[in-house]
Amino acid sequence: MILNNSDNKLTALVITFNEMEHIKKCIASVSFADEIIVVDSYSTDGTFEYLEALPNVRVIQRPFKNFTDQKSFTLDKASNDWILFVDADEVVPRSLRTEITQTIQKPNALDAYWFYRKFMFKDSKLNYSGWQTDKNVRLFKKSQCRFAQHKLVHETLQINGKTGVLKEKLVHYCYKGYSDYKAKMVHYGKLKAKELHSKKRSCNLFKLIGKPTWKFAYNYFIRLGFIDLHKGFTVCYLNALSVYVRYDELSKLQALTATKAKNTVTTNEKYKLNNVEMAAS
Repeated sequence: MILNNSDNKLTALVITFNEMEHIKKCIASVSFADEIIVVDSYSTDGTFEYLEALPNVRVIQRPFKNFTDQKSFTLDKASNDWILFVDADEVVPRSLRTEITQTIQKPNALDAYWFYRKFMFKDSKLNYSGWQTDKNVRLFKKSQCRFAQHKLVHETLQINGKTGVLKEKLVHYCYKGYSDYKAKMVHYGKLKAKELHSKKRSCNLFKLIGKPTWKFAYNYFIRLGFIDLHKGFTVCYLNALSVYVRYDELSKLQALTATKAKNTVTTNEKYKLNNVEMAAS
């Protein structure tokens, strides 16, 4: 169902990097949008070439700096006010498509809408492990929303207006395999460390050990990850690993900053001493 009311036109946005495994299903699921724009971070697995061959998709290549920067750039390229921003490993089911088209055609539509997500472990649903209440803003008016610039990962929309929640769920094929998900969690951890470092947050032994341990225990026991059996243990462990990487990387950034500061002080002291010696002579 293609939207044709000029006041309610929809732009679907996606950012990609080596997403050939999921991009076909993702693009097919948003094909009801009036405009589809994808910003690709120079994929090497054929993702860009596949997208470039699609007549209904505008694809742009741009180096990846961080998620907020990439998504902000992508948002600026949209021609329409209504935005559907999905990840390359997400699929919009038919029931959700219907709800989206009906929602944005309402004269009293809100400014942004949260989507609950169904987390897929490969091709089977993950029921618990902290993901059972996971939700994100995916449908919103461009004129009323901007990405918060202080966030480098788990980007956050700043919404100037009212929000609602859609009933139908977005399907999230996040876990393709152990190595892929681990690499993703490590990447998230390093970006989060840079974000914390820019805010002058510090790391200590308690944070390095305690926070990852609590993350695992909370998701596995309190959020019932153990009911998901091996799948739950794997996801809870890798999410905790991301927290460990975050603080391990933050400690390295702290040490590097301290070393630079010490070297600067030493250089300044030598400069002052040389000036004193030159004046005395």
